[in-house]
Amino acid sequence: MNDALDSLRELADACGIAREYHDIWGGHHPTSDSARRDLLAAMHFDMARDPAELLAALQALPNAAPPEIAHRCFQPAVLDDDGRIWGLSLQLYSLRSRRNWGSGDFTDLAALVDFVAAAGGAFIGLNPLHALFPDNPAHISPYSPSHRAFLNVLYIDVAAVPEFAACNAARSRLASTDFQARLAALRAAEVVDYVGVAQAKFEMLPLLFEQFKQTGDKKAFAAWRKERGTALENHARYEALQAHFRKTQDAWGWPAWPAEYHDPGSPAVAAFATKHADSVSYYAWLQWLADTQLAAVAARARACGMGIGLYQDLAVGANSGGSEVWSWQNVFAIGNGGASTGAPPDELNLLGQDWGLPPFVPHRLQAVGYAPFVDILRANMKHAGALRIDHVMGLMRLFWVPPDTPASEGAYVHYPFDDMLGLVARESLRNACLVIGEDLGTVPEGFRERLFDAGVLSYHPLIFERYPDGQFRLPADMARQALVAASTHDLPTLAGFWRGIDLDVRTRLMLFPSDELRQRLITERGWDRGRLLWALEREGLLPTGVSKDPAALPELPISVIAAIHAFLARSPAMLLVVQPEDCFGLTEQINVPGTLEDQHPNWQRKLPLPIEDWDKTEGFQRCINALAAER
Repeated sequence: MNDALDSLRELADACGIAREYHDIWGGHHPTSDSARRDLLAAMHFDMARDPAELLAALQALPNAAPPEIAHRCFQPAVLDDDGRIWGLSLQLYSLRSRRNWGSGDFTDLAALVDFVAAAGGAFIGLNPLHALFPDNPAHISPYSPSHRAFLNVLYIDVAAVPEFAACNAARSRLASTDFQARLAALRAAEVVDYVGVAQAKFEMLPLLFEQFKQTGDKKAFAAWRKERGTALENHARYEALQAHFRKTQDAWGWPAWPAEYHDPGSPAVAAFATKHADSVSYYAWLQWLADTQLAAVAARARACGMGIGLYQDLAVGANSGGSEVWSWQNVFAIGNGGASTGAPPDELNLLGQDWGLPPFVPHRLQAVGYAPFVDILRANMKHAGALRIDHVMGLMRLFWVPPDTPASEGAYVHYPFDDMLGLVARESLRNACLVIGEDLGTVPEGFRERLFDAGVLSYHPLIFERYPDGQFRLPADMARQALVAASTHDLPTLAGFWRGIDLDVRTRLMLFPSDELRQRLITERGWDRGRLLWALEREGLLPTGVSKDPAALPELPISVIAAIHAFLARSPAMLLVVQPEDCFGLTEQINVPGTLEDQHPNWQRKLPLPIEDWDKTEGFQRCINALAAER
């Protein structure tokens, strides 16, 4: 029995499964043998076999050739000589305009490039643009994508597709009274009606594909399709299969398809692709449209002289039922019930978190030369001047949660950090793309130092910029190799933070693990209001007529919001990000972690004004003027 347990633990060690972890309170959590078995099973080991045999077989595998790596990421010339720049960070779907179809699209993004460049901004940060699920537009989280190397086709501007002008059917449909009424309702909605937007676009796009087959640039499409290779073909086949099985069996993803279609290389999949070649081509064509429109926006940003241009976001994982996991099943931890990435217990999540996304299996990723990881890096850096890597600690380790198990009983799994970080640096140099690492949460000792040495920027929201006594850090003491921001999509807006709206939401949704913690955070928020005003006064930025007493400010005026941005702009940080939600004085945050869309309108809120009116908005002008005065 002891020999078997020893072998189990040796196998787990060899596969990177940590023997223990410590939570934020210093509590010790040894990894149980049950968790080891479950995580090894998720790594595709047959745990009915003797662990000693499995270990011997693993050790007998030939060593994978070390990848070509670099040691330091690209940094653009605009950051030379202590350069400091600012840009806007937004959720593309949230943009209103007088011409879009109810959610922001790539033409809106192009218009925003003109606006931000004219104001002196150097970049526009975006939510993940990854492919979601065209057959299920109600699946809206950009952090639970179908495939991270492909694009969300709902961002296509249908009227900008080259074939639109020549397609009488599409133009007639668009001009019809009922279709215009639908578009007007979609534009007027306070939140994005993803299903309605998808219905409108997918009513038109097949008409344009038929037009493309008659008059389109088929040679250019064929060349692009060939360049994207097997990855695109698998994705297009997945989309065609999923559309078919959604219609015939209401299948939610590839695990619900008939078994003969589970392997992308199976004869059944090949036969389907032959029989439904037109459908496969249609989904490849949609990706071409999206890629072409995004490329045009990136080119426009360069032409406008933006020092970075587009700043994209790479999600930490992919949905288990989506195209990416289907294409790389042997590399994801989906064996025998699978495992999910998550996080250990913390103050707001006493049981830990399970994010529901299968992680890469370290030794299997290494065995395929890190191909899927490199694919997603290249795809997301292709049109970007900067890339934010969500939960960048995943380059070193991820917290894995076994199935049907409390997240607190999960374990860290370690990755080949030197290789992973070196590949990021290599692709950064090849694509001339700055890298920002989202390093919030539980961070391993020495990790930030390694990122610093590799030229990766750290992520510094104002709410966490503190001295040990809790006071807000003054600008001169902030980091240079960093991105600073007033807030992020997962944190309260400035106006919401001031009023405690986020605490009210968590109370209403019963997200606090104890009333004692809720009361303590409410008390600390009161202190934070005073601390923020003190910091502004210390810098000489407290607006005239604004009291130092937070009780005299039940709401945060735009003058103080602009002053907070001036405060951050004084820092030596290379990048400063501004959220339009703050410039507009909005109180509701974009996403409340730990909630689902039926609890809170995550990833749905629209900005209050169409982009055509932003230049007339006092809040925007004040914030931009404050930035221009400081950097």
